[in-house]
Amino acid sequence: MIILEHYFTNNQNLKSSMRTIKHTIDNFVFTFYSDLGVFSKNKIDYGSKSLVKAIIKDNIRPPNLLDVGCGYGFIGITLGKILSSKVTLSDINERALKLASKNILENNVDGKVILSNAYENIDGTYQMIVTNPPIRAGKKVVLEILKGAHAHLDKDGVLYYVIRKDQGAKSIIKELDEIYENEIIAKDKGFYCIKAKSR
Repeated sequence: MIILEHYFTNNQNLKSSMRTIKHTIDNFVFTFYSDLGVFSKNKIDYGSKSLVKAIIKDNIRPPNLLDVGCGYGFIGITLGKILSSKVTLSDINERALKLASKNILENNVDGKVILSNAYENIDGTYQMIVTNPPIRAGKKVVLEILKGAHAHLDKDGVLYYVIRKDQGAKSIIKELDEIYENEIIAKDKGFYCIKAKSR
């Protein structure tokens, strides 16, 4: 029987094969350390890139932001640097968080990491919460992350998330309509980048 390892699980016996990924956006040059056992280990995920571009274009500069399911930290670190925000990166994957800590230092960003299953260990509220939710973990987990953001947003805070159209973006938006005003701010190669404000 083959057991598939997912980037949202922890495997203490997983081998390490560190690599670096370079990325440039808005004249900022970033270096990210990546490894086996994390999401999009060899290149920056297209959906994550689309979300970052859409948020920058939306021209909001929050004093603090939370990146939920951060992986090695691409979204939160990039936004933290470009928007001059203090960032908190959270994930359930311990290896991803070690990489995220390294990447915070490498890219000279004001930030910290928290080991957390969704919002389990998250205190306080944020002006901005961002996420590229782990679709492979299932819709229940995705909705837990997206709905759970509501309790951790400041009064005028904003949630940004990205989901592919063919992975149920429209049905998820519909399910969130009770608690958020959802606005699709970008469509890019099947990815929907959504801005959500609390009702």
